[in-house]
Amino acid sequence: MSGLVGLLGLVANTFLLAKLAGNESPTKDDLKSIFDSVGAEFDSAKTDLFFSLVKDHDVTELIAAGREKMGALSSGGGAVAMVAGAGGDAPSAAEPAAESKKVEEEKEESDDGEGMMSLFD
Repeated sequence: MSGLVGLLGLVANTFLLAKLAGNESPTKDDLKSIFDSVGAEFDSAKTDLFFSLVKDHDVTELIAAGREKMGALSSGGGAVAMVAGAGGDAPSAAEPAAESKKVEEEKEESDDGEGMMSLFD
């Protein structure tokens, strides 16, 4: 991982790992110990930057705020489905669902009840 974001991500993950392990207030030395335990390079300056960014903030609130921001981002999935369904030759979204329902009904009809239960008869 290169760059500031990647390194801060490692520091943030290590901080959260320490909290998950029961350390309510991980320190720079705690993070250094974790980095050292796995043979990872510890960057003191980036760790100081991380602690300055999260200082006076509750980590749970920071995570919740981040989730809200990520939830506001659109993946474009709905728009893509609408565009595909609007074309002349493209099948509508309802057609694949109807096809899969027919396939399921055929499977149910072909099940003669022997399946796995016949192993115990």
